[in-house]
Amino acid sequence: MFINWAVGELNLKIVYYGAALSGKTTNLQYIHARTPANLRGRLISLKTQQERTLLFDFLQLEMGKVNNLKPKFKLYTVPGQVYYAASRRLILQGTDGIVFVVDSQAGRLAENQESWFTMEQHLIELGHDINTFPIIVQLNKRDMPHVMSAAELRRQLDVLNRPCFEASALRGTGVFDTLKAAMNAVIAQVRRTI
Repeated sequence: MFINWAVGELNLKIVYYGAALSGKTTNLQYIHARTPANLRGRLISLKTQQERTLLFDFLQLEMGKVNNLKPKFKLYTVPGQVYYAASRRLILQGTDGIVFVVDSQAGRLAENQESWFTMEQHLIELGHDINTFPIIVQLNKRDMPHVMSAAELRRQLDVLNRPCFEASALRGTGVFDTLKAAMNAVIAQVRRTI
């Protein structure tokens, strides 16, 4: 969180975190495409030759007011590939909330679990209490064949106490529900601190 008192802006950061190819970038692309131009900034995306996100995607949204401050949400994704762990930790610095994107396909459970564990470790290293930090879980790719049940995924990832949304980022199902929950969780956390 960063407050620019001169212009009355509250800058907040939400990071979309998850395993490679779980749908983090697709979420941001959908949000960008369906948000009025006057409420969003440009979508900046850095990609490798294989069209995988290398560093981050970034999208800025403006919404409502909080304590007479205008919140600006900056949305980032992290690269999912394991060898970009340092980049993921760097992108998490200064984050106010996380959307953890889960690939619901049965064959991706181990990667989802590894990604969740790594995210928790980064948050702890950055001084956050993982029990109270705003984390919204999105069970993505619900439209794919061979997906695990939502209940089983939540149990296997040990996220039964987290807000959770079923989604298909490609089709847009659940994308804005997830974003709204993340924004509300971050705003609720901010209201307790300012």
